Amino acid sequence: MSSVLPREENQPLSAIHEWEEDVLRRYPETDYTPHEKKKEAFRNYETPERSTVREFYRLNHMYQTVEFVLQKKQEFVPGKLRQMGIWEAMEYLNTLVDDSDPDTSLTQIQHLLQTSEAIRKDGHPRWFVLTGLVHDLGKILCLRGEPQWAVVGDTFPVGCAYSDKIVYPEFFALNPDTDEPEYQTLHGIYEPHCGLDNVHLSWGHDEYMYRVAKDYLPEEGLYMLRYHSFYAAHRERAYDHLMNEHDQEMFRWVRAFNPYDLYSKSDEPPNVEQLQPYYEDLIAEFFPDKIAW
Repeated sequence: MSSVLPREENQPLSAIHEWEEDVLRRYPETDYTPHEKKKEAFRNYETPERSTVREFYRLNHMYQTVEFVLQKKQEFVPGKLRQMGIWEAMEYLNTLVDDSDPDTSLTQIQHLLQTSEAIRKDGHPRWFVLTGLVHDLGKILCLRGEPQWAVVGDTFPVGCAYSDKIVYPEFFALNPDTDEPEYQTLHGIYEPHCGLDNVHLSWGHDEYMYRVAKDYLPEEGLYMLRYHSFYAAHRERAYDHLMNEHDQEMFRWVRAFNPYDLYSKSDEPPNVEQLQPYYEDLIAEFFPDKIAW
């Protein structure tokens, strides 16, 4: 399936952060608030549900097929794009300008630093802090011409029945895989409790960044990268029938990371120049100067 779409179908959101704010609306509960801004103050839009988010999920659920996911996994093998260091990748992502996020006027680098600084403040291991720094770097796919629905959004398995716990499940009726009987049983093309490493999730920045970082971060951090948008699993427990015991153990780390991802926004920008030496040292502890993207 080609990823070339009419121009109007490539931009269902006015900004990719609209998806993140919609997640905040759906999952406002947390035991952790990394700053004093009350969680009710997030997502300060005039309308509670934005039509652009709904349109985003219509496209996402329509086009994220087994064929599409397998195609993207072949297309975006690390090394096909360029060689780049982590901080260089952060500066590259910084060219993705977002003027419409109502919760922050931060640059992309400042947002990443805000997440990692909240994690560092709570005394987590250095690899955990670094995972917070790099977790959104896969969004550079937007800068490679990928449509938003193939970069962000809640992720979900393809090749098996869609859970009604996935946001806007009604739009899966538009997906060609709905007409494939093999894909519409509970386990689909997978075995019960086969483990998520054997399951194909919808394509996006999570899987891409996992592939880029898989040789460098501890497994706990890699689970955070790969599954932090898999809300139907780590918040709704909708795919326990595909997960094995190791997945369940590792998802403790995914759930620990989730509040930092959702609630680390603040009006106070981090001082990039002041923090850069610390983070360059942290990056060098785990990553070489250049890695394959």
